[in-house]
Parts: sequence; structure tokens; C-alpha cells
Amino acid sequence: MFVIIGWLVAIGCIFGVFIAHGGNIGVVLHALPFELITIFGGALGAFVANNQTKVLKATGKGLGACFKPSKYSKARAMELLAMMYEILQKTRKEGLMSIEKDIEDPHSSALFQKFPVVGNDHHVTEFVCDYLRMMVSGNLNAHEIESLMDTELETHHHEAHAAAAAIARLAGALPAFGIVAAVLGVVNTMGSVGQPPAVLGGMIGSALVGTFLGILLAYGFAEPLAGLLEQKIDEDGKELQTIKTVLMASMQGYAPQIAIEFGRKVLYSTERPTFSELEQHVKKK
Repeated sequence: MFVIIGWLVAIGCIFGVFIAHGGNIGVVLHALPFELITIFGGALGAFVANNQTKVLKATGKGLGACFKPSKYSKARAMELLAMMYEILQKTRKEGLMSIEKDIEDPHSSALFQKFPVVGNDHHVTEFVCDYLRMMVSGNLNAHEIESLMDTELETHHHEAHAAAAAIARLAGALPAFGIVAAVLGVVNTMGSVGQPPAVLGGMIGSALVGTFLGILLAYGFAEPLAGLLEQKIDEDGKELQTIKTVLMASMQGYAPQIAIEFGRKVLYSTERPTFSELEQHVKKK
């Protein structure tokens, strides 16, 4: 919603001021289809040639996420921490082996399904269960597991940011493709030098529309999408960092209530519940 609103504001202000100053919008509209096809066609071809198939798929998925509201909220954060508290409390009372069945099949586990929002999130359950399984095995110490977590989070970060980086590179290339379209327009104009000045002026104006569109598409559309996608990716990574912090605090011997407090501090301030809110939510659950 806000993406579309932002685009409408940008387009309205740019073209509104142009018309208000006496600009001939007809010249822009006449050249628009041809310039757009030239710019988009060239940019799309270069984009496909520049990225692997997995990055193309991730970009399509990421662009779809840009037009959806964020799934991360204070309520989700409290549910995640409450789930981690429940898991750690069970292991503290009954031992690590008591959660073996839960981590082998989280979708059938009453422990995970008690928290359906995060318990049915594939990325969350996979990350939690993988490291709980290592803790149950008892073959790795806290430092080894923390190092492995850091490696996985770094891999996740680079992989997730590939789509945002691809869109950012596209934004950097769009002005150049706008110049290509403008140069072709100038070439076309130079081939018609015998035409009346009014006709030549219109052709030159159409050629310059290509440069204008390349810059507008780059900084008004593609670059904002890349920035928004980066923010959404960082939100996703923050949730995994929270899980890591809680598990590491537990491995270092802290009680479940203290361990989830460590995790609470990792969250962004907009999603972070207060100590009292989290305590009441955990007791309610």
C-alpha cells in the first residue's frame, strides 16, 4: 500500500509541476510507449544475463513481499519468545531428551503447535530444531554451536540480500539505458534534418524523454524497492538472531526466564515487548 502511495505522490508531483509550468505532456505521452519498451527491454535482458536462476526467483518473490505488510510485530515476537521459554522450561524440568520427538516432527508436536504463528513458520522451526537436535546429541559445546550459528546466519544474510543487490544494480543501470534510448532518438532526429523546426523540436523532445524515464525509473521505482527489500530481509534475520541468543543463553546455564530476556533485547524497539508484557504473555501461555 505505502509503495503504491509513494509512487503516486512522486509521479503526481513530477508531472503535475511539469504541466503547471506549461509543459506539453502530449510530447511525453507520445514518446512514452517506445521509450519504455527500449529501456525495459534492454534492462530486462541485462538483468536476466547478470543473475543466476535462483537469484531471479528470489527477486520475484522479494518484489511480491514488498507489496505486502510486514509479518513481524510485537505479538509475533512475544509468541516466539514464549515458545522458546516453553521449550527451555521443558528441557530444564525433564531433560533434553524429553523434546526429541518434538524436534523430529514439529508440525505434529503439541509444544510447537501451541504457538501456531511461529510454530508453523518453516524457517523458524527448522532453525530451532536443528540446533536443539545438536544440543540433544551432546557432541558439541556452546562455542562450536555458536560458531555454526554465526556461519549459518552469515550465509542466510548473503543469500537473502542477493535479490536486493540485483535490484540495486538494475537501478544503477536504468539511467544508462535511458541514455541509450535518448541517443537512438537523436540518431533518428539527425536523419530527419530536412523537416520543419517544429517537427524536429518534437523529435528532440521525444528523445530526451528516454533520459528522463531512465532516471525516474531508477531513483523513483527500482532503488526504493531495493531499499525496502533490504529492510524486510533484515527483519527476517533479526528473528533468527533472537533465537540464537536465547539458545546460547540457555547453553551458558541461564534460567529460561533470563534466556528469553536476552532474546528480547535483540529485537528492534518497534517489535520489542517490555519486560512486564513478555512476562504476562508467557504466564498466560
